Amino acid sequence: MTTMTRLGAMALGLCASSAFAAGIPTDDLEEVVVTAQGRKLIGHVEASTQGTVTRAQLETRPVLRTGELLETVPGLVVTQHSGDGKANQYFLRGFNLDHGTDLATSVDGIPVNMHTHGHGQGYTDINFVIPELLDRIEYKKGTYYADEGNFSAAGAVDLKYRRSFDDTLLSLSVGEDSYIRGLLAGSAGLAGGDVLFGLDYGASDGPWDLPENLSRVNALVKYSRGDRGDGYAITASAYDGSWDSTDQIPGRAVESGMLDRFGYVDPTDGGESHRYAVDFEYEKPLGDWNLAATAYALDYHLDLFSNFTYAIDTDNGDQFEQFDDRQAYGVHAELRRDNAIASLRGKLRVGFESRFDDIDRVGLYLTQARERRSTIREDAVQRLGLGLYAEQQLQPTDWLRVIAGLRFDSAQFDVDSDLHANSGSASDSITSPKLSFVFGPWADTEFFINAGRGFHENDARGTTITVDPGDGVTAADRVNPMVRASGAEIGMRTALLPHTQLALTAWMLDLDSELLYVGDAGATEANRASERHGVELGVFVTPREWLTLDADLAWSHARFSEPDPAGDYIPGAVEGVASVGVAVQHPSGWFGGARFRHFGAAPLVEDDSVRSDPTTVVNLEMGYRLNKRFAVSLAAYNLFDSHDNDITYFYESQLPGEGTPVADRHFHPVEPRTLRLTVETRF
Repeated sequence: MTTMTRLGAMALGLCASSAFAAGIPTDDLEEVVVTAQGRKLIGHVEASTQGTVTRAQLETRPVLRTGELLETVPGLVVTQHSGDGKANQYFLRGFNLDHGTDLATSVDGIPVNMHTHGHGQGYTDINFVIPELLDRIEYKKGTYYADEGNFSAAGAVDLKYRRSFDDTLLSLSVGEDSYIRGLLAGSAGLAGGDVLFGLDYGASDGPWDLPENLSRVNALVKYSRGDRGDGYAITASAYDGSWDSTDQIPGRAVESGMLDRFGYVDPTDGGESHRYAVDFEYEKPLGDWNLAATAYALDYHLDLFSNFTYAIDTDNGDQFEQFDDRQAYGVHAELRRDNAIASLRGKLRVGFESRFDDIDRVGLYLTQARERRSTIREDAVQRLGLGLYAEQQLQPTDWLRVIAGLRFDSAQFDVDSDLHANSGSASDSITSPKLSFVFGPWADTEFFINAGRGFHENDARGTTITVDPGDGVTAADRVNPMVRASGAEIGMRTALLPHTQLALTAWMLDLDSELLYVGDAGATEANRASERHGVELGVFVTPREWLTLDADLAWSHARFSEPDPAGDYIPGAVEGVASVGVAVQHPSGWFGGARFRHFGAAPLVEDDSVRSDPTTVVNLEMGYRLNKRFAVSLAAYNLFDSHDNDITYFYESQLPGEGTPVADRHFHPVEPRTLRLTVETRF
């Protein structure tokens, strides 16, 4: 069945559930005024699933963890199966994205995804973000954007910091389970520009029987001068975190009474991480062109101890250590201009990007109580990626926009392994065409057809491997360095109804090789080809200037497309997602928000014989501004004390005292009802 035929058939069933939240891309900031209410979308988006979450929306959204900021992207689910210092687990469009595979994430244009990471390809940890300093979150879904490259098959998200702060903010939050957070943020004028600063400290034990001992520090300083479009900014940031983990536990241990739902098996799991970064942003008109460029450097470290199978090794236990220590450097530059082709007015964008990862050491070790017993493998890796792209937008008529793009990516890998047979070099390149049609507007309504190709890289160590590092003898197959993704969607969005924006989309996506999370190994591995399709619906209503209502619904169908006796279901592929929220900023001083969050069951094995249970959580936050200087708020997370699970896996494990491994469901529960009080002052 052709792509368009498949999409046409899907469009006949658009009454099914789906997801989208309204927003505006900010490529042409001079043409768009972004507020929390009454936003006009017509003429500013290239697809029905592209948008921006504004600062006002972020301020009224109850967020338990920093990673949940990404749940502002419609249909995206953020969970945790380990300690809160570790990257979150992400689900979108029928993907179990593990910790970030196929979801390109950046902060102020700096990529967050880590290539050839110690814990998993594309690892995305945003614990270093200070939420109060964010200006907006921009998102795109699908493979239709020339400026999005590696890891963006399911979508791309960019978190943007503001350049200045209206006041100096001092905030203190306290809560159950020894939770405390302090924040100092503000800005000041300096040498004709603005200095933005933030210092954020947090600590918590969590609700777990094993205290989490989470401690983290974030700091950011940003100096900017000029305006967006003609100015520059320099940012330095630092993050340090450490924690103990209560990883997923086996269902049989809870059912027998051996463990509480918030219990643990190995008391020595946990980790520590840091991320230090500096970046430079520059925008300048150059005659008919406009230049936007970003350069960055970062130092990153993770040392993670996990034990998912417990005691298959009855003498030493099954704990393992995943280690990653690297520096990364990159640049992204883009030129834009208005132009015309054969009297058709349009816009042209051409861009270049490069990233070099110098991985001093990425290792996997067997450990006991965080002491190394043996080395499975240890590698030094250098990875250089280059990307070139061009995109031409044309307007043949008042009711038709055509956007055609072409992207070329290449990567070079050099692996120096402790096992010489697995050392070597590899390279690959890929070309990705993109094409979009935008029809309208008619009665404040536009229609979209989008198609394109994208890709994700595989772990560099898999491109040079020849033998299994576990025994050093068994032959191992190499993976393709780059894996093709092909996607398309049709959609519409309308502002026809008063105070209402609605978007409806049918989409499909095929991958030549699935990156699949393996629970008992704590990593991803290349698997069979896959295909997905789904439907998404979003409604955004502002009945009053101080009141916003929104609903995002998503349904996805995900299957392996290559036959195998094991079955064709993709483990962890969530099929249904719903998010419904209300946000209040009343002139009387009351403010806050509530969010209903639901994600449905998912297959846990390829034959669908074991499935996870659905999860539903309601979060609420309400506050009152006593005056312009003081405010107090109270948040209740998991308001109705749901006993659902954040995440569930199915694999074999062996508890101490058991004679053989047992296949079982392993889960990490959602946190119980948690109260947090915040007091802030501005001066």
